[in-house]
Amino acid sequence: MNLRNKVYQMFMIAPQGAVFAEEKNLITALENGLGGVIFFTKNIQTAEQTKNFTHQIKEASLISPFLGIDEEGGRVERTENIFGGKKFLSARLQAVKGIEFVIEQTEEISKLIKSLGFNMNFAPVFDVDTNPQNPIIAERAYGKTAQEVEKYAISAMNTYIKNGIIPVGKHFPGHGDANIDSHLALPTLDLPAETITQTHIQPFKTAIKNNIPAIMAAHLYCPCFDSELIPASLSKKVLNYLRIELGFNGIIISDDMQMGALKSYKPQEAIIKGIQAGINLFLYRDSSDTTLSLIESTYEIAKNDKELSKKIEESFDTITTIKTLSGIN
Repeated sequence: MNLRNKVYQMFMIAPQGAVFAEEKNLITALENGLGGVIFFTKNIQTAEQTKNFTHQIKEASLISPFLGIDEEGGRVERTENIFGGKKFLSARLQAVKGIEFVIEQTEEISKLIKSLGFNMNFAPVFDVDTNPQNPIIAERAYGKTAQEVEKYAISAMNTYIKNGIIPVGKHFPGHGDANIDSHLALPTLDLPAETITQTHIQPFKTAIKNNIPAIMAAHLYCPCFDSELIPASLSKKVLNYLRIELGFNGIIISDDMQMGALKSYKPQEAIIKGIQAGINLFLYRDSSDTTLSLIESTYEIAKNDKELSKKIEESFDTITTIKTLSGIN
């Protein structure tokens, strides 16, 4: 693999539609070593179409890709157009029904998405629901305490792994106390360090001890980590804490790089800051000309930046290790 292929491995992008043959940009990216593909509702029309789509992606890929989906249950799931519009319960309602139900529903989700060709789910949510005014987490969380979240999220995580699905724990260092939707603007988690570590980070700490393979970094600002106004996803201090203090050796994935929380950054600037901070895999919800140009320009910059290319090499090694351990390549 050359440096260009390794840069492409650091990106996970979405199809524009639901027909593989029409996805010229996606096909080009896959041929260059794209790290993964994430599907949204618009990409999933029927079970057969989705199976064909994921199969064609695998066939066109230079390197076996992550094939991911957001299938939490509740208001965040992408399969509502198929299987008769079957709906899964949110994390909150799963927890109400108890641990056995959490495991049963996660088993069902795992088998369903695996049958469609996916190998990664952006779940479970490890956020602790501490703010009743939170516009983005709420019922997506398993509970209002770290202990409740750990109990259910770890069970879900282990169930995904057992069924051959890579779970992605989200959203580090914890989105549960935010009062702004990070799709729209940058939230501030203005809490004491002790509260963040003992409540919001604690479930992630337990997940790491239980060998979670991937964690999503949130686009939110934590003053207890940084005096500079910077999202956790681009913060060396936050991601070094995740790597060094907590001992996480899996993949650090950004939340969607096109969210409003990053609007104060130029897109290329955000990617470079993310690589420098320790992001291994960048999420983009499209495969537009602009997104492909960003990947190519990242490669052009890295060719003449030894420190940046070293970080890319490290990310490639981490991604390759997780893919191998998960049976993807």
